[in-house]
Amino acid sequence: MEALDVIVVGGGISGVMAAVAAAKSGAKTLIVESQGYLGGTLTANGVGPMMTFHAGEKLAIQGLTNELIERLKRIGKSPGHIFDTVGFTYSVTPFDAEALKVELESMILENGGQILYHTMLAEVHTEDQRITEITVCNKSGLSKLAAKVFIDATGDGDLSVRAGAAFTKGRESDGAMQPMTLKMKMINVDIAKVKAYIHAHPEDFPLYKGDTSIIEDAPRLSTAGFVSLFKQAKERGEISIPREDILFFETNTPGEVILNTTRILGHDGTDAWSLSRAETVGRKQCRELELFVKKYIPGFENAIVESTGPSIGVRGSRQIVGLYTLTAADILSQTPFEDTIAHSGYPIDIHNPDGEGTKHEKLEWGGMYSIPYRCLVTPSLHNVIVIGRCLSATFEAQAAVRTTPTTGAIGHAGGVAAAQAALHDLNVQEVDVAKVQQVLKEQGAYLEV
Repeated sequence: MEALDVIVVGGGISGVMAAVAAAKSGAKTLIVESQGYLGGTLTANGVGPMMTFHAGEKLAIQGLTNELIERLKRIGKSPGHIFDTVGFTYSVTPFDAEALKVELESMILENGGQILYHTMLAEVHTEDQRITEITVCNKSGLSKLAAKVFIDATGDGDLSVRAGAAFTKGRESDGAMQPMTLKMKMINVDIAKVKAYIHAHPEDFPLYKGDTSIIEDAPRLSTAGFVSLFKQAKERGEISIPREDILFFETNTPGEVILNTTRILGHDGTDAWSLSRAETVGRKQCRELELFVKKYIPGFENAIVESTGPSIGVRGSRQIVGLYTLTAADILSQTPFEDTIAHSGYPIDIHNPDGEGTKHEKLEWGGMYSIPYRCLVTPSLHNVIVIGRCLSATFEAQAAVRTTPTTGAIGHAGGVAAAQAALHDLNVQEVDVAKVQQVLKEQGAYLEV
């Protein structure tokens, strides 16, 4: 293999956008992924839709991440950004997961990047505060990979922590992490019948405050509710899920929905044994959920489980301690930063680590906050950039920036910065952020500084 400038570890949406950006910027780039496909939570965990690209009417996240959506729209695999009929945020973006895999690969390969699948990080080798090489494990055995700059897109900070980076984990008060969720995808759902039930029982859908007309405002249905039915099933012992309602989203395919309802408490996404137990709990909850929706929710009588997972979804674990730590106050006050590399309008959204309930803190309508480059770099590692949900942020702030479009925008910036560091032989702390911002704008990103 030719000498590499940038290695991205992790092929989720943030890692892919980083790899595309780095390759597009002229760096010889490799992305390493443990699965046999890209997409991370969107394909390996069944997450969907993407939410949200907007801050009010403003498309806050553009650039490569939005280019992905345009590619899907052109081939009929996404309706694009549509109104959020849950009534929680501005927009949701349904997609076809199989088409997504192809488009993500294409974006990397078209820009000259390389992909190494079925490969896990085994060891990290450092010298003088730099990663010199990594050991990976795959069907070929153990092998070493070297590059000038490494990007940690693992979601859990695996690369940077093994290189010695300081980190926090979970809620500051007690270390508790947001619950995990195993998604379940069902097909053959009669959406018209579901909508009829919602209209007939507005009291069962508290977010609509009595006005269910919102569910007719988009070509795909997203909804949360069925509160009394769920409560009754829990009282009868049919449901053990520590959640108060049913949440589901229709995908690009009419009649196919993703249920985001299981809630697995007290597990750790960085511990293999805990993660394994969580998968088992998640599947048990999915079976309960399948029986419940088919028995009680009109429109699901003939629904068929298409998939669970494939793997459990982890909302948060480690947070790297960077040059700057993003806080809830930064988000809610929309703190401006000179080194801003991404914007988002998604609110603070904390799924209760202790059981039922979800805590939300929203900006005023159209409010948009910024993420600084300093959250992507540590004080000690000179050739590592950390992207995605494990960036430097408090528990509350991470609960806002952890969703797909935002992590895609963060990855885009991380890839540009990595290319700058590699091509100009700079430490990642020395990168000219103004130049990074310029390149991001040239690559279509929306950036107000």
